[in-house]
Amino acid sequence: MGVSRCLVGDAVRYDGAHKRDAQLLETLGPYVEWVPVCPEVEIGMGTPREPIQLIVAADGVTSGRHRVRLVEVSSGRDWTDAMDVWRRERLRELSNAQLAGYVLKQDSPSCGIDNVRIAASDDASHTGRGLFAQALLDAMPDLPIEEEGRLHDRSVREDFLERVRAHHRKSCLWKDR
Repeated sequence: MGVSRCLVGDAVRYDGAHKRDAQLLETLGPYVEWVPVCPEVEIGMGTPREPIQLIVAADGVTSGRHRVRLVEVSSGRDWTDAMDVWRRERLRELSNAQLAGYVLKQDSPSCGIDNVRIAASDDASHTGRGLFAQALLDAMPDLPIEEEGRLHDRSVREDFLERVRAHHRKSCLWKDR
């Protein structure tokens, strides 16, 4: 199962911390082999590092219903192209890993699935999807994917686990043919 690396306790966040999710690790951990991924670290951002954000840009990449760029908050350094190149290669690797599901960090400019804040010059409130999450959903539309915060709800967690089991069974079926 793919997972945002900060959720398993690795100190890879912009502030040098982690977001270890004990409930996630205790409820799913005994049943899965984690494949931890941190897009920011894997594209070369250090830890700690300047925070990043998505900004509306006509020349950007797709994030939900918007086109955006991934930039550092203070310096304005643009990481969009590096993320775009990296995510294509990493998704090929993850596809070969035959994942049964993926748990992403909510609200992250790279990993959030829904309601990720997008800055705009018109001061309007926009939300979208993290760039890695968008690419993951586009590349593997049948893969069960969920944000960690939603998995704290028992019914959401049980539904996710059922989708993971079904995806795994289907993958095994096709692999044997």
